[in-house]
Amino acid sequence: MTESPKLFATPRKIDAAVPQLLGNDFLTKFPKLSTEQAGHLRHIHNLVSQEDGDWHHMGGQEPGQEWLDAYRYQLATMAYAAGAAHYHRLPLLRSVFKTLFESLIRKMMLRDVWGYWFLTSHSGKLLDPELTELRQPWADPVVRENIMYSGHLLLMVSLNTMLFNDDKFNKGGALEFNWCPVFWGMGPERFTYTRTSLQAAIVKEMERENWLGVCCEPNSIFIVCNQFPLIAIRYNDIRDGTSSSTTILGKYRAAWTQKGMLQDNGLYIDSFSPKQDRKRRARDVGFTAWAAAFLNSWNPASANNAYKTIIGSIPLDSASLDDAYETFAIKELMPGATTHLHKPVLGYTSMMISEAGDPSTLERLLSLVDKKFTATWDEGGLFYTSSSGSGSCYVDMDRFTGNAAIAYARLNVPQGQRKMYEHPWGNEHFANHPFVDNIDLSSGVDFLRGIWDEIEKALVVTLRSYDGKTKRVKPHFSGFTKGSYCTYQNGKLTGVYELFDKTDIIPLDVQVTAEEINLVIKLIS
Repeated sequence: MTESPKLFATPRKIDAAVPQLLGNDFLTKFPKLSTEQAGHLRHIHNLVSQEDGDWHHMGGQEPGQEWLDAYRYQLATMAYAAGAAHYHRLPLLRSVFKTLFESLIRKMMLRDVWGYWFLTSHSGKLLDPELTELRQPWADPVVRENIMYSGHLLLMVSLNTMLFNDDKFNKGGALEFNWCPVFWGMGPERFTYTRTSLQAAIVKEMERENWLGVCCEPNSIFIVCNQFPLIAIRYNDIRDGTSSSTTILGKYRAAWTQKGMLQDNGLYIDSFSPKQDRKRRARDVGFTAWAAAFLNSWNPASANNAYKTIIGSIPLDSASLDDAYETFAIKELMPGATTHLHKPVLGYTSMMISEAGDPSTLERLLSLVDKKFTATWDEGGLFYTSSSGSGSCYVDMDRFTGNAAIAYARLNVPQGQRKMYEHPWGNEHFANHPFVDNIDLSSGVDFLRGIWDEIEKALVVTLRSYDGKTKRVKPHFSGFTKGSYCTYQNGKLTGVYELFDKTDIIPLDVQVTAEEINLVIKLIS
């Protein structure tokens, strides 16, 4: 089917019958991002806008990208935060989030992010005590094992397809890994995938491990890391008209029913070593919380039980916030290491509460964050750094939590992953909802509203300059049904347009300052 050509709508003469003003309370029914929520999105934009190789504010505790605050975890969680914000809070702002998403995926494809795998693929005594010699290594980071990277990448590109009606990452060579160390090897290696072939590689690994999941590190299947591809497969079924998810989830459930995923204390096991048929018990709530935050999408009963187990063990009343902090301050000393590595239990728990909990519980946890850590603003972006109460102790706030997990918790909504999983956007959504293009966060403008109200037949966008300086933006509004539409700025009529096709565009030219500007486009006939 050939798309209709996109045309700029021509303003028509304003007649006396057209309302000149909107009511003073018109905007009150439209929720708005908080300053903190907008700040988190700005910070994500700032991080992915840095030059390649510049990871300012993102450096982790372990230089080889092997720990839990590695770039891959930060980037993926930022994508999930942006995806939740777009789906639940700002669904009209397509170009804003599409640009942000593609930047996150591009960063995820840098060798800085996945190059750790070549060394990890050798395996080692920590992962496999029976090992007598190292394995033959491979550089391709997704062909086998490594679901702690490939699973996140699959969900990121699958979300991009679902949220933006875009098959960009399902074209030949769309996902290209270039392995080219300067002084090592027999020459550059290149590995190419698409969304479909990446999923096929992951499913093949699931089958190889008898449907218990895919290994993260060699000989280690983690419950949490396999939740991300399981969600992605559902989105891809909707997009491709397939039914893989039902079959794979059935096999996954059956495998773990037989093996046993739960400990006697209600937590999920941390991991399973298939070579030794051995479970690694959870020593803290961290991985259970992280898993529950996403497992809730397809198994809310299990996630809710995990939530109750965890939340009952953490004092979150205002009188005992310091005690709660001690629960989260988990440090691990790996064999042979000389320093403790901080496990981001606080970040995992905040994500779980945002999904499976209630707003009041989340607010109590966020008050702990604001009490214990420094809310830092840089170029309009909000993130958290070390404790302000106990001095500058780096391990008090890891970069995963400070850059990504708290942002996710604030931008998600209760049952947010589950709602997306059950009702992913498909053809009907894109055929029946207006949207905004030709703008993104590089404009220096923050977007606080981006909503269509079907009852009012009105679109509302609220924006402001993040730094107080005057910015000029030229948003394009389209996707409307045929009819006459009025445009309003801060409640005052600015134009009337006659639209004949969904591809017709209403273009606006707006000067934005630190004061909020409210744009409304409303059907009048």
